[in-house]
Amino acid sequence: MTAFDEYERRAWRGRAATYERSFALMCAYPAPALLDAAGVGAGVKVLDVGTGPGTVAALACARGADVTAVDPEESMLDAARRNAPAADVRHGVLPRLDLEDEAFDAVTANFVLNHVGDPVAALAELRRVTRVGGRIAFTVWPYPLPMLQRLWGDVTEALALPTPTPPLPRVAAEVNFSRTPDGLRGLLERAGLVELSCQEVVWTHHADPEDWWAAPASGMGSLGKVLATLPPSGVAAARAHYERLTAGHRTADGRLALPTGCLIAVGVVPPR
Repeated sequence: MTAFDEYERRAWRGRAATYERSFALMCAYPAPALLDAAGVGAGVKVLDVGTGPGTVAALACARGADVTAVDPEESMLDAARRNAPAADVRHGVLPRLDLEDEAFDAVTANFVLNHVGDPVAALAELRRVTRVGGRIAFTVWPYPLPMLQRLWGDVTEALALPTPTPPLPRVAAEVNFSRTPDGLRGLLERAGLVELSCQEVVWTHHADPEDWWAAPASGMGSLGKVLATLPPSGVAAARAHYERLTAGHRTADGRLALPTGCLIAVGVVPPR
């Protein structure tokens, strides 16, 4: 595991309940389109990698698929077993999964490849467990970031904080990819996949302001990593910036309505 992987494992430890309350609701939106891209339907043997609380796995089960779901975080596995009781939920950490070669007809990864230290190796592992002709589909947040994803960076910038020392771990440039359609196609090509495609999905995410703030307040996401280093006064200042920056995106009932979007990439495993 890379330093980035180790950092991610620490950052997500025990966070399933907060994630379900906040980010999971946003990440659920493209799940049906992700399953469509992977060709998941009745009788399809599918692996949902990085399943989190089991959102995609549960939807795949509802379609009649034969679902295996893996995640590295125990609190997420508990949530996935509760939310997707028909799935075979197991512990699993990319880029090495304890699964047979060519075991699945399709693989889905919903906002997962942005949380691994070696996306190239991770995607190669997903290819290994997928049969010839099978489809691998994944989602990522695009760059430039939509308004919703820019929010936490805007709050951090408003705080005018110095760069953390030492800097937070990053994915090595030689195995990273740009969050653009071309970047995703390039990543799929490096894994040896064919019949590549990429689509954009856009929507407006509606959330309770308290639920949305709960994620960084518990240490999740880019802003959460910053808040974890601040005294109470600094956290209060960040919250004030959050209120100011979202004031123009409140609906009549006080909920947030924030534009966002993602990219869905898919590739097919060629003959070996």
